[in-house]
Amino acid sequence: MGRGKLRIYLGAAPGVGKTYAMLSEGHRRVERGTDCVVAFVEHHDRPRTEVMLHGLEQVPRRTLAHRGATLTEMDVDAVLARRPAVALVDELAHTNVPGSRNGKRWQDIEELLAAGMDVVSTVNIQHLESLGDVVESITGVRQKETVPDEVVRRADQIELVDMSPEALRRRLAHGNIYKPDRIDASLSHYFRPGNLTALRELALLWTADRVDEYLRQYRGEHNIRSTWQARERIVVGLTGGPEGRTLIRRATRLAEKGAGGEVLAVYIARSDGLTAASPKELALQRTLVEDLGGTFHHVIGDDIPSGLLDFARGVNATQVVLGSSRRKTWQYILGPGVGQTVARESGPDLDVHIVTHEEVAKGRGLPVSRGARLGRSRIIWGWLAGVVGPGLLTLLLAHVGADLGLANDMLLFLALTVASALLGGLLPALASAAFGSFLLNWFFSPPLHRLSVADPKNIVAIAVFFGVAAAVASVVDLAARRTHQAARLRAESEVLSFLAGGVLRGESSLDALLERVRETFSMESVALLERASDVEPWTCAASVGTRPVARPEDADVDMPVGEDLALALTGRVLPAEDRRVLGAFAAQAAVALDRQRLVGEAEDARKLAEGNKIRTSLLAAVSHDLRTPLAGIKAAVSSLRSDDVDWSEEDRAELLAGIEEGSDRLDQLVGNLLDMSRLQTGTVTPLIRAIDLDEVVPMALGGVPDGSAELDVPESLPMVEVDKGLLERAVANIVENAVKYSPPGVPVVVAASALGDRVELRVVDRGPGVPEESKDGIFEPFQRFGDAPRGSGVGLGLAVARGFVEAMGGTITAEDTPGGGLTMTLTLKAVTRQLPPAPELSAHAATRLR
Repeated sequence: MGRGKLRIYLGAAPGVGKTYAMLSEGHRRVERGTDCVVAFVEHHDRPRTEVMLHGLEQVPRRTLAHRGATLTEMDVDAVLARRPAVALVDELAHTNVPGSRNGKRWQDIEELLAAGMDVVSTVNIQHLESLGDVVESITGVRQKETVPDEVVRRADQIELVDMSPEALRRRLAHGNIYKPDRIDASLSHYFRPGNLTALRELALLWTADRVDEYLRQYRGEHNIRSTWQARERIVVGLTGGPEGRTLIRRATRLAEKGAGGEVLAVYIARSDGLTAASPKELALQRTLVEDLGGTFHHVIGDDIPSGLLDFARGVNATQVVLGSSRRKTWQYILGPGVGQTVARESGPDLDVHIVTHEEVAKGRGLPVSRGARLGRSRIIWGWLAGVVGPGLLTLLLAHVGADLGLANDMLLFLALTVASALLGGLLPALASAAFGSFLLNWFFSPPLHRLSVADPKNIVAIAVFFGVAAAVASVVDLAARRTHQAARLRAESEVLSFLAGGVLRGESSLDALLERVRETFSMESVALLERASDVEPWTCAASVGTRPVARPEDADVDMPVGEDLALALTGRVLPAEDRRVLGAFAAQAAVALDRQRLVGEAEDARKLAEGNKIRTSLLAAVSHDLRTPLAGIKAAVSSLRSDDVDWSEEDRAELLAGIEEGSDRLDQLVGNLLDMSRLQTGTVTPLIRAIDLDEVVPMALGGVPDGSAELDVPESLPMVEVDKGLLERAVANIVENAVKYSPPGVPVVVAASALGDRVELRVVDRGPGVPEESKDGIFEPFQRFGDAPRGSGVGLGLAVARGFVEAMGGTITAEDTPGGGLTMTLTLKAVTRQLPPAPELSAHAATRLR
């Protein structure tokens, strides 16, 4: 049976009619033929509420004594036994009397829901755990009884029971809520108009959040992309620049003007990653928006305006906040900016706000990280080649005095510019081009030592020289950025290839994966945290490194995987571009955790299947092997009790002997069944002691006829580490099995010998033997070899023997006896350390004590 459904009547304040509404719902369901009962309702002596209980079946309450008083609570066991279709349970946040089944009533309701019953309950807004401080600041009263918000949010239906403050105060004044002696005090304190208005607003806002969750779910299920302006949801477009913090604060103020407004900050990154913003600045802005109650989102898209609008419509936003462009005036000839494009294409369903800031028209500037991609030493050599190089070249050409011509001089200077571009990138190359142009004009272009140029051709040459130098510098800078991006993508691909290979190979070592995460990102510790729900504390599923954190909030980096799983890292703060790979690791960790648990569940399922197989075989065995001796015992007893037959002493003795023989067979069969059950459930706990074999083996032969077994156990054998009772039972089963298959008059040989650090006990018979392919099968439960008669047992003797021997750390194997027959060899550990001696207990007593 599936989980039941929960319906909650949420009240804005005490006395608004939650219980009355719940009981009215109960009457409606009863009228429709639904099996509905009152599990617990507190009417507080309100006449109209008490009248609503008439006609509804009430489950008797449980009476508890506490501090000298007799109190009543909901009887969960009685409700579960009654098992109605719908149970009415009042006061969800109620704290139960000590000694009750659960500490809170909402925990009682969870049991009813888990049992498949639908529950209708009530709660006031002031009892929600997250609003405790707010309610106290409004009313001055601290609510001691609270319920976790998540419990209420998980309800299938939430219905707000509301009433205007004036109407509620009139109900109170008329005596419909409290007794007359409490009316004046309540009106002047808790039920003041301001308090009731504030509580009402809290209830409306909280319910609006819940309704919004339903709306998002509905839009997703029906693939609705157009905006429904049900509430203010403001999207802030971030570029990663310093103006982002101004935009976030402005959007927050806009959201505060409308009740229930929500702020979503989004950064649209290009897929090539070459124009990525500062990770540090984005991290600061993410912290700011989350501190102000909003959310941060990172989206990939090559067309930034389209990506921003698609995101806004996807979250049902009503407004978009953008900053004024930082581009220079001349850059607008390249096309409209993001703000203008978004405003033009937003349509009538989105309002676009363009916010001014201090960075307007200042330009984006050159990313500092570009130079860092080339390396510090290369940048230094680039500046030396671009600034010092032209000066040295000028001195050299002036000292040689050779007139190479302006064209050749320009080629030499261009070579230095290209070298500075190759070494240092764009800025050193531009500086080299500018400085080289000055030197060419001053020293090599007539008139000399003047900044004027006489020949117009030289002006064109110098301009071409500068343009070529700038172009080469740009190409080299782009190539360096591409190389950096390629190296990063190659590293990411190697990591992702490792993860994919692990999935294909079926690797499921969670600790090894977390260790790989720690090594890849150079972290101190990595922990995979999980929780059952939002109201439960975090627990550590696996961790590596030193001092792993217990909560995602305490980590330097946390990567959520769904709602109830998170990867927490400590050591340093990761840049934003590393979170993509970390997200892949987190997803793989979740898969590894699930696989690990599935393996455990599969093993449990295998054990259950084996148990079912054994139970099936047990039923087959009971149907004949246990009934046969019972039938013999019953026949003998019936004969002895018969009054119409005068039995002789010899006949009477024979019948009693048959009863005794049947009882012994039953005892043996039931004993083996119980032993097998203990082995299957893992409840066999050996009590290892140092004993001598010659003390145990003779006792194990007590169940076989005299002369059917020969004993050869030297007293000089070393002591063995075994459980005396288990060993005696195992040897007895093996010997009895050997005697059963041995020819008449041929005794079974039981011999022992020492071999190094072990002692071997061999049980040799001269029976028909067992084929090689069947030797392992004879140790399976309910297996009888060959044409053994049905009355010869249920086939558990050897299975129990092997289970007991292996539980003591030994082994048992079947081998052919030379000349025909079967030899069972028990290998036991010889005593190599000091062990306590075995207590003097019989095999039967030792077995029963365990």
